[in-house]
Amino acid sequence: MLYIVGLGLGDERDITLRGLDCVRKCDKVYIEAYTSLLSFGLASNGLSKLEELYGREVVVADREMVEEKADQMLKEALESDVGFLVVGDPFGATTHSDIVVRARQMGVKVKVIHNASVMNAIGACGLQLYRYGETVSIPFFTETWRPDSFYEKIKNSRQLGLHTLCLLDIRVKEPTIESLCRGKKVYEPPRFMTINTAIDQLLEVEAARGESVYSEDTLCVGIARLGSDSQKIVAGTMKDLREIDFGDPLHCLVIAGETHDMEGQMLDFYRISK
Repeated sequence: MLYIVGLGLGDERDITLRGLDCVRKCDKVYIEAYTSLLSFGLASNGLSKLEELYGREVVVADREMVEEKADQMLKEALESDVGFLVVGDPFGATTHSDIVVRARQMGVKVKVIHNASVMNAIGACGLQLYRYGETVSIPFFTETWRPDSFYEKIKNSRQLGLHTLCLLDIRVKEPTIESLCRGKKVYEPPRFMTINTAIDQLLEVEAARGESVYSEDTLCVGIARLGSDSQKIVAGTMKDLREIDFGDPLHCLVIAGETHDMEGQMLDFYRISK
């Protein structure tokens, strides 16, 4: 059996009781560590905290392992109980849906334990969940790669008056281009996009496209460490938010559409004091 267990957003204690029961009976436990991280994920003792509470050794599954070597984990699940821990909810990333499909094709039984994710916890910022359009991802720009496919999606949502959740890039154990060319992988230091960088890139794309989808004066909400004790939520214009230090990862950004009375009142709690 393969148990895919959502861990929630805060720390090791956010696992559900049902999820904890599943993990404790597993013969082997993996944790996916590249689509997101728990709030303590950058700490040197983060993994040991998990292992102490769960009573199991936890193997870190990076991007390479999940995308290229998942069959090893699935073969183990044919013969024994294997846990695959996912920050947030198991279906918060398409990679995890792919694992479920592959498992069922191999005849592996799958049980999914759900939990909170950014997709529903973002309601904490005061904008109603049913008034969001398509979620977009903002990748780190490079000198030669500056994708802007998110722009059209934001445009479509704003034309309907809908809010847009922007998930910001996480780069953990990513090989450098130079090392790939040489055939021996050398990994970049971990990088986590800030709200400030995301706004800079969004405004760069607006300047290049020139369709007035948003501007420095567009109302947004910046959220850092959603679901943790140190959660930070600030509402303001893009111009205002790009000057704020939101602190440690992980960050996300909401571009507000049309706001209704209750949403406006909620946002007032988070607005920048002038």
